Amino acid sequence: MARLTVDGDEVVVRLGGRERLLAHRGRVRVPLAQVRAASVEPDWWRVLRGEPHPGHFLPDRFCVGAWEHPGGRDFVAVHGHGPVVLVELEPSAPFARLAVSADDAEATVAAIRRTL
Repeated sequence: MARLTVDGDEVVVRLGGRERLLAHRGRVRVPLAQVRAASVEPDWWRVLRGEPHPGHFLPDRFCVGAWEHPGGRDFVAVHGHGPVVLVELEPSAPFARLAVSADDAEATVAAIRRTL
């Protein structure tokens, strides 16, 4: 399962084994200076916009990888249950948003907000 953490001056998404294969990457790193906001979204499907590219999804199970939409690209690693940490990024970042399922989403968002 993917984990979103604050590591020094970066927000890091680390992917698990199968997720690495599906997303075509092992992690995503974004400087904290490029983070605009962080919040918790209780409904995982609300964070999805656009189409996976490259990425994979299985309806009602998981979505992982980059998703392209008219406003840019998001990186998602969400599962069909539980809350999602949604991180809004500056236009200069490689993605518009990061969306990652988290068992303790409130604590993850609080950690990001403390560092901003």
